[in-house]
Amino acid sequence: MRKVPRPTIRTSVVAALGLALATGSTLAAAAPAAESSSAAGSELPVTLKASPQALSGESTRALAQAVAADALGQSAETKGLAPAEAAGRLTKAARELVVDVRSASAGWARGVAYIEAPAKEHAAPQGWLFVARQVDGRWVTGLEGDQEFAGFVASSPLVPAAERATMKAFAEKKASASAYGTLAATGLLLPWMPDYYMTMSGGPHAWDGGSGPWSSLDFAGGNASGIVRSSGSGTATSMCGAGGGWTRVIHPNGFSTDYYHMRSTTYYNGTAVGRSAYLGVIGVDVCAGGSATGAHVHWGLRTYDAAMNGQYTNLHGRGIGGWTFYHGSAQYGGYATRLGVTAYPGHAIYNRLG
Repeated sequence: MRKVPRPTIRTSVVAALGLALATGSTLAAAAPAAESSSAAGSELPVTLKASPQALSGESTRALAQAVAADALGQSAETKGLAPAEAAGRLTKAARELVVDVRSASAGWARGVAYIEAPAKEHAAPQGWLFVARQVDGRWVTGLEGDQEFAGFVASSPLVPAAERATMKAFAEKKASASAYGTLAATGLLLPWMPDYYMTMSGGPHAWDGGSGPWSSLDFAGGNASGIVRSSGSGTATSMCGAGGGWTRVIHPNGFSTDYYHMRSTTYYNGTAVGRSAYLGVIGVDVCAGGSATGAHVHWGLRTYDAAMNGQYTNLHGRGIGGWTFYHGSAQYGGYATRLGVTAYPGHAIYNRLG
């Protein structure tokens, strides 16, 4: 991923968060979110997204603050730092911490939180789904990876039955990032239609191009018309909101997949999707920071444990789209094999069902 121009990050404070998320109110789940920022007094600087009619002052502010503190504690970049210090580092780097409240009702709220990536080559954002509940007048939050998340998913009225079933299935799978023996065959496709091809423009590398697991691949071109599709059935969430180029699909087999840099995307909000569902078209979108040169999709593989602790996972030895992927000596190298054929970065790869 290489740099393209992106809008200047808004740093002004919107003081009038005057109306809003009163207990019992409902946010339109499928509506594009309006945007505002909050950073008053000792509060963490947070960019809050929510439907205008759903905002309600102190409750909304408290929710955003609770989710933001949780996200900073989860992030590998800021984990272990005091929330104010962690947020200060992001602000100094002109990077936003975004809390996007997608729905709320009867003391519950759910949505997405993400930390923007720095605008540099290969950088990618960090993001989490969250479910929160009001307990004794305060918000208790559960982000992917928190102990509370699994319990909230199981009990929240904001999680539809189909999505709950999928999430419970992957939680019960008890997937482990190191269990190559049991999870080598993922049952997933590559992110386009079967029997068409794209070019592997980047072999196994970390989601953020850094020191994490080599979980990700870049694809471009080919005869699939650049259309990006879900690697399997599951529940899809547009991480950046309507029009954003980052989608996460949670599959009922212990895996989830991330897709970034897309354009012409469909908006999903915990929506049940089938295998090869349309997500978008390869592009250079940087809705959550990072950089990109040349239209492509940045695709990442994640696994979950029984506590719904999601993390990017190494691709080495994984079977995807009929191919087995292997790490190379350096990121963006590596190769894939199928029936005696070896494909390296720059080679076309056909997507196969088996």
